[in-house]
Amino acid sequence: MNFHGRRRLGLVALSLTAALSACAVVTGPNTTSPDLGLTLPAGFHAAIYATGFKKPRLMALAPNGDVFVSDDSTGQVSVLLDRNHDGTLDAQQVFASGLNKPSSLVFHGGFLYVANTDAIVRFPYTPGDVQASAAPEKVVDLPGGGMHYSRTVVFGPDDRMYVAAGSTCNACEESDPKRAAVWVYDADGKNGRPFATGLRNAVGLEWYGDTLYATTNGRDFKGNDTPPESFFRLQDGQNYGWPYCYPVASNAAQQWDKDFGKKDQAYCNAAQPAFATTIAHAAPLGLAFYTGTSFPADYRNLMFVALHGSWNRLPPSGYKVITVNPQTGETRDFITGFLRGVTTSGRPVDLQVTSDGALLLSDDGNGLIYRISYAAP
Repeated sequence: MNFHGRRRLGLVALSLTAALSACAVVTGPNTTSPDLGLTLPAGFHAAIYATGFKKPRLMALAPNGDVFVSDDSTGQVSVLLDRNHDGTLDAQQVFASGLNKPSSLVFHGGFLYVANTDAIVRFPYTPGDVQASAAPEKVVDLPGGGMHYSRTVVFGPDDRMYVAAGSTCNACEESDPKRAAVWVYDADGKNGRPFATGLRNAVGLEWYGDTLYATTNGRDFKGNDTPPESFFRLQDGQNYGWPYCYPVASNAAQQWDKDFGKKDQAYCNAAQPAFATTIAHAAPLGLAFYTGTSFPADYRNLMFVALHGSWNRLPPSGYKVITVNPQTGETRDFITGFLRGVTTSGRPVDLQVTSDGALLLSDDGNGLIYRISYAAP
């Protein structure tokens, strides 16, 4: 083995050793402390809204205001009912089961679409349904499993379906073009084609106006601070760099990944830049634009992002919720306090604005969902 091969193995070994130390131990929320021991801006409050999940992931708001949530460990989709809209959970019921690692959910055209790891399926849905009335219909086959196994599905203002699938690896050239990309399809799964490529793991995907936004997890094993986690505005036919490049700053040309060693800086100069970045290895997952009216005006139309937390950084990063200004790219902390040294009271995954203007946050470390509300101090 040559010097470069030994060096890379050494870097991997060091990174894995650091990862074992950096993985935060989940201790659960502090229920004896105000706001569960979390730190929020003045006037905001956190409470536990729903429990009993094994690994709750992404959520969706039904047309009638019910909240649906996936649990990828149990293969279930559940519905959370607050029919009197008082901010307190009335009932919780399994809508569908037997799914294959379900993650993203979306309502469109009389169906609930579910992103399994290996397919997009859909159930007939009438507002108010609390249990599936038919077996799931497969509309798109996807490559299953891999290093990044969750899938995300959203619908655009063009009534077409956009599907994100992550990479199989840290840095590699994928053989399946559906990997590390967002594809676009008709609502029935036909006429699929690539929409955006070079996205290592775009879990958070949401349309805001006429723009599709994505969170992306950067590559590992390049040190504590490289590359920063990145946020993109996706455009049809554009490439976002991975695996040959990585962002180094907002609105700046991407950096050629010399360790990967393919392509060149000219290729990376042509890749689309991130419009915003945050600390490396924080693992941004779900996102939600705040379109409600119960939060102060300064928070309206901001992008809220759940940072799941690092497994390969010392000190650990993430384990919080941030806001991202979609116009300027400015990022700010919104909920902190999950991380205390090498322990964490939760692992944020996804955010969902409710019909009463509150914000729900799923936590797959504790199997629960928080409700974030605002009352003027």
